[in-house]
Amino acid sequence: MRCKSIYWLAVMMCLVAIGCDNIDDGSYVDPITIYEKVNGDWGLTNLKMVDESAKANAIKPDEENLSTYFNYEDFKIRFSVDEKNQPTSYEVMGNVPPLFAPKGYWKLSSDFQQTNASAVRIYLYSDAQKTQKTDELRLTSVPGSNDEMEFQLVHSSNGTPFVSYVFKLNAIN
Repeated sequence: MRCKSIYWLAVMMCLVAIGCDNIDDGSYVDPITIYEKVNGDWGLTNLKMVDESAKANAIKPDEENLSTYFNYEDFKIRFSVDEKNQPTSYEVMGNVPPLFAPKGYWKLSSDFQQTNASAVRIYLYSDAQKTQKTDELRLTSVPGSNDEMEFQLVHSSNGTPFVSYVFKLNAIN
């Protein structure tokens, strides 16, 4: 009688163990892209101009804070996406001198951050078909839980950078 009880207890434990093998990982959700993180309105917290020639030759000063000059404290930018989180248009707002085209269309060089530590590029276009590129921004800090973003605009001559502008932005709710 005792052997039968042990046998049935073992069978019941096996059935319980098999029944607990169902893991519910939830439903599939697409990964969050940089488009979702960049989408929205951004306000400037800091704008720095870097003299790339001076920096390369260790000449000081090699940078200047432009945040409070030329109305840049009013600088805002809106990156828009459609319902599928695909990029549509962008627009610079505020009465500021343009450092790049103040409105147009945009897309990223990659939907996700690069594993090789290279910066994702924000390509700016004058046309909705995205065939006429006007500028290129380097996304040097991707928005995360802190709602901060940084991108850099580099001006070059014959492939040699001579000045860059570093924009630090916060999300505007």
